[in-house]
Amino acid sequence: MDRHALDTALRDAHTHHDVAKLVCLYTVAGDAAEARQDIDAACFHLTHAFVFALESGAPEAATLNHRLSEYGRAQLIEF
Repeated sequence: MDRHALDTALRDAHTHHDVAKLVCLYTVAGDAAEARQDIDAACFHLTHAFVFALESGAPEAATLNHRLSEYGRAQLIEF
């Protein structure tokens, strides 16, 4: 997904309060930034995905927490 399409999808998901889609899209954005070796941007997006996953009780929260902890951006939480 190109950056413009991702930004559009994120705005739409925020507008419609689609939390599951927000978790997915912020993870995609984090993955893309990580692939570019832009770790600060990756962690920014992954943190958003993590917060939305926590708020909604999504199972992705554990994986996102682990990824962020590997970069020193979060403490590991037991789920």
